[in-house]
Amino acid sequence: MGSEMLYPVMPLYLQSIGFSVVLIGILEGVAEATIGLSKGYFGKRSDLIGKRVPFVQFGYALSVIAKPLLILFTNTLWVFFTRTLDRLGKGIRTGARDALLSDEASPQTKGRVFGFHRSMDTLGAVLGPAIALVYLHFNPTSYKTLFLITIIPGVVVILITFLLKEKKKEKMNVSGSGSFASFLGYWKESPAMYRRVVVGLLAFALFNSSDVFLLLKLKDSGLTDTAVIGVYIFYNLIYAILAFPMGVLADRIGVRKTFVLGLTLFAITYIGMSFKADIYIFLVLFACYGGFYAATEGIAKAWISNIASKDDTATAIGFYSGFQSIALLVASSMAGLIWYSFGAGYTFLITGLAAVGVMVYFLLMKSSSVVSTTLNDQ
Repeated sequence: MGSEMLYPVMPLYLQSIGFSVVLIGILEGVAEATIGLSKGYFGKRSDLIGKRVPFVQFGYALSVIAKPLLILFTNTLWVFFTRTLDRLGKGIRTGARDALLSDEASPQTKGRVFGFHRSMDTLGAVLGPAIALVYLHFNPTSYKTLFLITIIPGVVVILITFLLKEKKKEKMNVSGSGSFASFLGYWKESPAMYRRVVVGLLAFALFNSSDVFLLLKLKDSGLTDTAVIGVYIFYNLIYAILAFPMGVLADRIGVRKTFVLGLTLFAITYIGMSFKADIYIFLVLFACYGGFYAATEGIAKAWISNIASKDDTATAIGFYSGFQSIALLVASSMAGLIWYSFGAGYTFLITGLAAVGVMVYFLLMKSSSVVSTTLNDQ
């Protein structure tokens, strides 16, 4: 909730302090890519020492501290630094947190567990922007105070993390020195199915730019700040409602098929956004976008955790998440440049067509795979 109070406001705030669309794209990409490799590193560290909770606690605390720091100065370097610090917190906690979830599930319930997590996470993404919407209704363009308000839910988050209790377990059998780049060696050690899946996921990530471009499209189409945030709340509500059912569906029909369904909804959204539309069409497209995230975000991690061994879960997810962040740098930078050079329509059309290509890859993957067990299909 605290993070999502700011997310739909972030591009509006950045524009208000002089950031261009290209610079916003680079900022979002650099922030993700700079900490991307930290997801792999801290995931590996979590596996090496056999603990999850300390990484979760410190990761959330760092993000809570970083957000209000963003408004102290409007200098470009300072904005890049504080935004990156916020994302570093996410990098520290991601692998360990997802491994905690995986530890509490069986291969037959991974979709449900990760789907429920995404549902609850996205419920916060409904409440956060709703609070921002009410605040900005009475205090238009008062973005800085909103950044300070996020401290309140942030402190609650930190206190809640101290309620987490880890199961006592033996030291995990994980190879590696624990150096910053040691997790990179996991690629060679990983199962062949893991490599095939991650290649497809990262190919998609290379075109899946930051959501701020969708919000900027709404703004450029004439919607007010209130309407932009309202559409964003609607999208997150759809996401929250569908995330758990999509997880149940993934456990029944397989994660691969569910993920392909999500890519179909993504392609519809982005190709649709390449054309001029009114508020009602935007609502339909953002409903599809909510369905896309519900069918892919948690599902991808469930897929990976089913393939990886239990001792390597945080490393496997961290490796993927890390390079996904680097891909976001490329995707967001390219999106900003294409938007600047050719217009928003081409930006969304190219991305939508790329998603269709990845869909074909995943649809053909099983037939070309030597391994065809239900577990690997999931």
